[in-house]
Amino acid sequence: MNRFSRVAATVAATFAALIVASTVASAQGTAPAYKRELPAKLSKQARISEDSAAAVARAKVPNGKIQSVELEQEKGRLIYSYDIKIAGKSGIEEVNVNAMDGTVVGSSTSRRRTRRRRRRASTV
Repeated sequence: MNRFSRVAATVAATFAALIVASTVASAQGTAPAYKRELPAKLSKQARISEDSAAAVARAKVPNGKIQSVELEQEKGRLIYSYDIKIAGKSGIEEVNVNAMDGTVVGSSTSRRRTRRRRRRASTV
């Protein structure tokens, strides 16, 4: 097999793998089942997609279910702030993921955050 044939075979195999991957991804659906607050202005600035940031947050709290995400400026950083509920535990785990590089920049457990969000939502 000459060099051209090997390159052509590699390109064909890569193309086939991409088709299979995109088919699987579209079959799984793309709309997350949680509340999303992603302002368009901030989304344009983010280098990391919300899906990628969600994967990072899920890795941090593997037994949890994402309840909501908010893209916001906090302490000079653009972050995805995830509220994650763990079945059988009280409170909410909050995981903050840097929207520029995908690193976890903070996490905490809080009952007050839920109350604060409810209060903020009722005043808006």
